[in-house]
Amino acid sequence: MSSDDPAPGPHAASESDVMAARLATIVANSDDVIISKTLGGIITSWNGGATRIFGYEPEEIIGQHISKIIPPELMDEEKDIIARLSRGERIEHFETIRLTKDGKRVHISLTVSPMRDSGGRIIGASKVARDITDRKRAEETQRLLIDELNHRIKNTLATVQAIATQTLRRSASPTEFVESFSGRIKALARAHGLLTAGSFQGAEITDLVREQLLLGDEDDQRISQSGPAVTLEAQPALHLALVLHELGTNARKHGALSVVSGSVAVRWQVQSSNGRHLKLSWREIGGPRVKAPSTQGFGSVLIENSLRAYGGDVAVTYAEDGVICEINLPLAELSHPIGAFARDARSFGGGATGPLLGIGGKRVLVVEDEPLIGMVLTDYLQEAGCEIVGPAQSAEQAEQMARTEAIDAALVDGNLAGQRADKIVSALRERRIPFAFVTGYGREALPPGSENAPIIEKPFTEGQVITTLNRLLNSVVQLRSGRLEG
Repeated sequence: MSSDDPAPGPHAASESDVMAARLATIVANSDDVIISKTLGGIITSWNGGATRIFGYEPEEIIGQHISKIIPPELMDEEKDIIARLSRGERIEHFETIRLTKDGKRVHISLTVSPMRDSGGRIIGASKVARDITDRKRAEETQRLLIDELNHRIKNTLATVQAIATQTLRRSASPTEFVESFSGRIKALARAHGLLTAGSFQGAEITDLVREQLLLGDEDDQRISQSGPAVTLEAQPALHLALVLHELGTNARKHGALSVVSGSVAVRWQVQSSNGRHLKLSWREIGGPRVKAPSTQGFGSVLIENSLRAYGGDVAVTYAEDGVICEINLPLAELSHPIGAFARDARSFGGGATGPLLGIGGKRVLVVEDEPLIGMVLTDYLQEAGCEIVGPAQSAEQAEQMARTEAIDAALVDGNLAGQRADKIVSALRERRIPFAFVTGYGREALPPGSENAPIIEKPFTEGQVITTLNRLLNSVVQLRSGRLEG
């Protein structure tokens, strides 16, 4: 090097310092977590992104062990990370959970790289993490919505199946069946249309009355309605729609609306004594002379069971000048729970061997908040010779029956008006009573420990119900006789 060449030392050092300063600025101002630690897990650096996400200032956390931000149940993750780093591996986009200063859990995507000294020995690790909590929350919400849609579709199909079954049982001819069934499905469709318009959050009673009674004829002066604005939750709204359809159909066939001079007045009010109650009065005037029917048809059964499912009741008077129907229905505050449910829907294989032993004479608890589906289950089981306990239509009633009633087995809806069946299942397990789930949800909706529980998926057939219950009870008998282990 000639004496005229500039000395490289100071210039090179200055450029290196600039590069280091730039890198330090990038790290300090990054929105991502950038930290370093020793192989022993002691934190040696902590940037502003880490403070923003985890809440610790650098002086609080540097020198502390990395386990300070790791949930106890995930400590083994850190052992695996250290083992892989020691082998010189780089860990990319590892999704996990870490703890903030205030104990909140944060979903992060983590990249871990080994740090080496000047001799190439691994002395620690650098970690870069990104907060993905919002993304995870959005994914969970999407999954819940899909699962809820899946449940509602299956429950609707099971309701249609129940209507078809019950209508067929009580129809004198195919023509009568088609007419009755079509009318009920149209009533259900009109109610679903109202609920869909309101994002399935509820329906106004005025709209229900209009849709089910006027049937598109807004000028029909024979039908009058009056009452305050009342919004019913989705399921009670569907059932009140079916009730109004049955009353309207009977009035058009046999009652006041079967003649030009007849009329129907629907009046309702909300009473607040002992909780909020809807009091609805249906009164027919000017129709043919009324006589009480000698037998109870499906329409009457549907009305009674639909209202009873929500703690309501109905009183029908067959007065000479027209039918009077008084309905009492408790009103809940509108709430719309969405459960965290998945889509696994295995049928019960049971693993039992040998011939089925039959279920005649067995007492079976039916837990189902959908009255029409409960009616179908009851019919199937009674025809197979079972005695029915219930149907229980609320979680509280079902738990009480599960603890006190003499029963041999139970069929349990996986979700009752937004409430899980955990306590019901716990009561059955305590008494060693076998049970199967009847549900439109999947296995993740079931109480913990139900991984091997039998599932009858909605909509179901009579054969699925009877076969599952038969195998369930058969397995219990074999277990008690020592032919199966478990």
